[in-house]
Amino acid sequence: MIRAATLGVAATLSLFAGMAAADDHETQACAAPPALTKIEPALARAAARITRDKALTIVAVGSSSTQGVGATDPSLNYPSQLEADLAARLPGIAIHVLNRGKGGEDAEEELTRLGRDVIAERPDLVIWQVGTNAVLRRDDLEADEVLLRRGIDLLKESKTDVVLMDLQYAPRVVERHSTAEMEQLIAEIAQHAKVGLFRRFALMQYWHAAHHPEWSAMIGPDGLHMTDAGYGCLAAQLAEALSANWETHRVVVQHAESTTTKLADMSRAALESKGGVGAR
Repeated sequence: MIRAATLGVAATLSLFAGMAAADDHETQACAAPPALTKIEPALARAAARITRDKALTIVAVGSSSTQGVGATDPSLNYPSQLEADLAARLPGIAIHVLNRGKGGEDAEEELTRLGRDVIAERPDLVIWQVGTNAVLRRDDLEADEVLLRRGIDLLKESKTDVVLMDLQYAPRVVERHSTAEMEQLIAEIAQHAKVGLFRRFALMQYWHAAHHPEWSAMIGPDGLHMTDAGYGCLAAQLAEALSANWETHRVVVQHAESTTTKLADMSRAALESKGGVGAR
């Protein structure tokens, strides 16, 4: 009996060790340099909600890779996994990530439904995944630039934080002539509009270079859509990037408030000191 119990414990420990090793392997496959995933500028509205322990509403809008084409279950698309990852990082905060992705859509279709499907939800943050279908269909991106700028203006007018997510790094995307131009265009628009940018293309390109052959498991057999593993890594890195942005903003605000308080105290003390001198 003792020998059987010992063997049972050993088997259990072996099982947990195997699970831990698998989790560690998965974490390594998703890893990327922080500089590659950093989101700027500060997402102030969402950060303020978290600081005040308020519920946080995020709307993910885009096409098939937001909808979750390629995932084996809706719970494994990137918005669903992002909600779970953020909830784990922010216990006590009610996190709601609404999936407003529609396969096959382009910037024009997404722009027409921003009001109805996105702004109407009164989100604190909108993640707009865009660009892939454009490069799959055409090389001239002039109209896309106009549509993107118009959409961002509309979102900013609603006082929500905005993060643009660019193309996925996948065989059918990489082979297109306008891919590099679209990646640069999205980055320039984000910088000019002072909204966040999540560099999915560069991130997945890094995974391809650093973690091959594991990377091949992130893209489905169609050479375009992500798999459960790909969506999981995307959600994990996005959750980390958002959390880091919010924490940085919290520290900056806290420091500014502390400095303001100290200056007020110094001014008050100086006035009191002058009053005291005059009285003597």
